[in-house]
Amino acid sequence: MSETPAFEARRLIRGALSATLATQAAGQPFASLVTPAVAPDLGVLLLLSSLSEHTRQLQAEPRCALLFQGPAPEANPQTAPRVTLTGLAAPVPAAEAPALKARFLARHPYAALYADFGDFALWRVAPGAAQLVGGFARAVRLRQAELLPEAAAVAALAAAEAEIIGHVNADHADAMAEIAARLPGGGPGPWRLVAVDPDGADLAREERVLRLNFSAPVADAAGVRGELIRAIRAARAA
Repeated sequence: MSETPAFEARRLIRGALSATLATQAAGQPFASLVTPAVAPDLGVLLLLSSLSEHTRQLQAEPRCALLFQGPAPEANPQTAPRVTLTGLAAPVPAAEAPALKARFLARHPYAALYADFGDFALWRVAPGAAQLVGGFARAVRLRQAELLPEAAAVAALAAAEAEIIGHVNADHADAMAEIAARLPGGGPGPWRLVAVDPDGADLAREERVLRLNFSAPVADAAGVRGELIRAIRAARAA
């Protein structure tokens, strides 16, 4: 299956451990480094301090943009794939905060040191549109309807995620270690599956987190199982 621009863009967004956040105050643009996590529906989660300039700017003007960048395959940085995502930022409602904070910490375990400080709160950027630059002189604009994952797949995996993670970590820990050993930045050790979404999965060992990209979007638990089997076969073949 060929990779669609929307799937390519989502994989870049979900795989980024850091991003550039663009905000503005009275027309003056401002850029800052943030560490995003991404909810299954592609909402971008940010743990922000009320003491930060960008947080105060978002409180006054929620329109913002995020730049996610992958590694450049050549010496020219312009060959790096990247996505600019526009959206609206808002604090996560209290009722949703525990589950989404757990997801954020699964992606950034080190943030547990300060996640409960009084000045920190979880924000969510609801995606609007995006521009994917897949490399030098290859740009594609994506409307929201094109970019977002299928709502039915998001709901199905949300219902099945806890069972998938529990089963895999209890019965297939060795397979997770084999997969992680072949991922960029991976290596030997007790890696655990910590999150699943329609486009991939996250594996963690202590404070290190790896992204396993699926070969195609999945719609349910059976699709996740098929992708994990594909990944373990690829790891063993390598």
